[in-house]
Formats: sequence, C-alpha cells, structure tokens
Amino acid sequence: MTMTMKELVEDARSRVMAVSPTDAARAAEQGDLVLDVREPAELETDGRVPGALHVPRGILETRADATAATAVSQLTSMRGTGRVHVLCASGGRAALAADTLRVMGYDADLIEGGLTAWKANGLPVEG
Repeated sequence: MTMTMKELVEDARSRVMAVSPTDAARAAEQGDLVLDVREPAELETDGRVPGALHVPRGILETRADATAATAVSQLTSMRGTGRVHVLCASGGRAALAADTLRVMGYDADLIEGGLTAWKANGLPVEG
C-alpha cells in the first residue's frame, strides 16, 4: 500500500500525542526537552525557541541512537527519563519525528501547530 505525505503524517499522528505550545513551554521549564526538527535555514529566517535542541528531521535517527557515534547526549539522555516535545514549522515533520522517537523508545509528542502556533501563543523566539 502506498501512502501520500498527508497520509503518512495522519498515520504518525494516530500514534503520538499532541500538546499545546504553552504546555510544552511549561514542561520544558520543568526539565522536558523541546526538540526542533526544522532545517537550519528555517531557524535563521523564522527564529528559534530558546533552549530547544535543534536536530533536522533528516538526521534525527543518527542523533537519537545512543549507540551511534553521532548521538547527541542532550537527546539520548531523555530516553526513559523525560519527555521530548517535537517542533517543526506547522506539525507534519514533528508528527513523523515524534513517531520515530516513540519507536526508538522515547516518550515523545508533537507540539500542535509547530512554530506558527508557538509564536501565536506569544511564547519566546530568538533571532
């Protein structure tokens, strides 16, 4: 069975929870991680969430695998100990990334509406 991008995102969303930007920001203040999976150019043009870890979606698995030489300890240390709230521009890539992290053993969700909703809720953005 083949799937469109929209169907892939819907399928991933069926397995992961979504949290509001405000709830994710509050949770980050308590030690959870905000993971931004946008491309580097998007951070430059649209800004970045202060304190968020940036790992582009295309290399997420290489950074989330604790056995890989390219693993990022800020992310891998969350596996089994905390929650990862995934952010992209509007939510599609975040859904796919959160589902991948879930399969890899992480407690992950997506931030509903992405950076667009983050900004609309008046939450801080740098740059």
